[in-house]
Amino acid sequence: MTISEDMESHTIAVLVENEPGVLARVIGLFSGRGYNIESLTVAEVNPTENLSRITIVTSGTEMIIEQIKAQLDRLVPVHKVRDLTLEGAHVEREMALVKVAGTGESRVESLRIADIFRARVVDSTNESFIFEIVGRTAKLNAFIRLMEPLGLMDISRTGTVAIARGAESL
Repeated sequence: MTISEDMESHTIAVLVENEPGVLARVIGLFSGRGYNIESLTVAEVNPTENLSRITIVTSGTEMIIEQIKAQLDRLVPVHKVRDLTLEGAHVEREMALVKVAGTGESRVESLRIADIFRARVVDSTNESFIFEIVGRTAKLNAFIRLMEPLGLMDISRTGTVAIARGAESL
């Protein structure tokens, strides 16, 4: 078995103090050790307690993922680290805005595909549409691939957000 076969993608949720420099320290931990961040989202989740949630999607061997979690847990402003991939059922979503140019039949086809994927038209001109699509990363990737031959012009993505199912919270 090669090293690439041992690589797994993990979604890690991190609860941190909402203060300047925290995100830079988290990113520094990854870049300083040569770990890749596939997706990163950050937002304040508790203004009363001044807490933010960072959701990171990264890949690595089991040992690398364990190192990442241990090193994140040692950072001073970090309150909690959870590997949602290992801890069981969780919900993951990403949102994308996808701009597609087109007239005639390609315009009609892009609307058909958008309907199948439950993408919403959020802006329309005579020459283009902007679609909003929400779902798992694989769904967004499939939608974008289908839009490429129809006149894909631009994409903006949020990155993955995730939350554990059930009564437990971060």
